[in-house]
Amino acid sequence: MAPNLTKSSDVSDVLAGGFVDGDLPPSDFAVKGGDLTVRGHPFLLDVPPNITLAAAAADFGGAGAFVGFDADEPLSRHVAPVGRLAGIRFMSIFRFKVWWTTHWVGSTGADVEHETQLLVLDRSNTGRPYVLLLPLIEGSFRASLQRGERPDFVDMCVESGSGAVRSASFRSALYLHAGDDPYALVKDAMQVVRAHLGTFKLLDEKSPPGIVDKFGWCTWDAFYLKVHPEGVWEGVKGLAEGVARGAAADRRRCRRSATTTTTLRRARRG
Repeated sequence: MAPNLTKSSDVSDVLAGGFVDGDLPPSDFAVKGGDLTVRGHPFLLDVPPNITLAAAAADFGGAGAFVGFDADEPLSRHVAPVGRLAGIRFMSIFRFKVWWTTHWVGSTGADVEHETQLLVLDRSNTGRPYVLLLPLIEGSFRASLQRGERPDFVDMCVESGSGAVRSASFRSALYLHAGDDPYALVKDAMQVVRAHLGTFKLLDEKSPPGIVDKFGWCTWDAFYLKVHPEGVWEGVKGLAEGVARGAAADRRRCRRSATTTTTLRRARRG
């Protein structure tokens, strides 16, 4: 039986224990010969000895594990090499501005952008599954991924944002999840993360607000930094009157400014 997802779970309910280069409870992940493997297939090479690996509880089917590390001294910000990524295609989402993220792809650690929030490794023809690397919050620290200082390495950056909040040991700053279905991969992983953090609910546990069935118009998408009253009135007037067939200018304006009901309904369905 899976942990109760309606209330915060104790970390011990989700973490089975930390291991380095040794046997894990039944899990898809292991550190073998200095490499991080999934179902016996290496995907991160030359893993440093300070990296720890903790299997998610058996209730989650062995598909996940938590990665942490030990540092020499407590600091408010650490950058820890996790392993070398070479020749495996990935897709990712990284934060390129404080309020915006975007998509990015690559095949080596050197291709990973700073402030990467999510990274999915492609599967192989020899049996390696898709692998999700998901940085998390641990205590007062937030994590992200970035290209390493060593060639093709992926580094994990953890930071508290305050010089007064320091730590030298982390056990669950990065979550790994394996699966054969890329569409189910993230959804399944979030079940584990939800139980681990106990700070949020999943979409299927929530009731969507009525506004998701409304038609929305984003003035930022329409005008960017040149928002002006006349343009707003013109846009609202156009929505109220409808767009005449063949009105190219109106069509362009609507394409770039309207968030359609279809998009909103897709977001609600997840």
